[in-house]
Amino acid sequence: MRNSEKKCHCFLILSLLLPFYSHIVVSSKKLLTPKKPCNRLVLYYHDILYNGTDVGNATSAKATNASKFGNNNSFGLMVIFDDPVTKDQHLLSPAVAKAQGFYFYDKKDSYNAWFAYTLVFNSSEHKGTLNIMGADLMGEKTRDLSVVGGTGDFFMTRGIVTFETEEVQGIKYFRLKMDVKLYECY
Repeated sequence: MRNSEKKCHCFLILSLLLPFYSHIVVSSKKLLTPKKPCNRLVLYYHDILYNGTDVGNATSAKATNASKFGNNNSFGLMVIFDDPVTKDQHLLSPAVAKAQGFYFYDKKDSYNAWFAYTLVFNSSEHKGTLNIMGADLMGEKTRDLSVVGGTGDFFMTRGIVTFETEEVQGIKYFRLKMDVKLYECY
């Protein structure tokens, strides 16, 4: 068989198989409907920063000091947290999850933070975790972070968490409303 005949046969075989393989890929791909989440939770994140005297109440602590670099006196400050998450705005309501992770201030000219944390659920309603990370552009009214996975009831899920700051009491306490919208649920 000549070289040109081999090329022609290979092209013919590929052109016959391509529609079959593209059908498999298209039929196995899960369609996302970004306008309608498959699961949605509205939760409240409470952070109480340790000030050196309140070990019993604090839920977070500075892991590094700020660098004093730029106009933002918090640039470089990292905070590790184990914060309660509730279904309502009240700090003393029963926790439905724990937010465990860290954030650090990463913009030298203004206050922005970068979060990486896990929501750990262990209740009669939900068991498992949601892994969340992304930039918290604190100057915006609402900010979206990515849900990059999960376990248990949230196995391999993906979606977004919309932050909205509800209350700030200096550097001691803040509360975020978290609107969790999951678009890939198994």
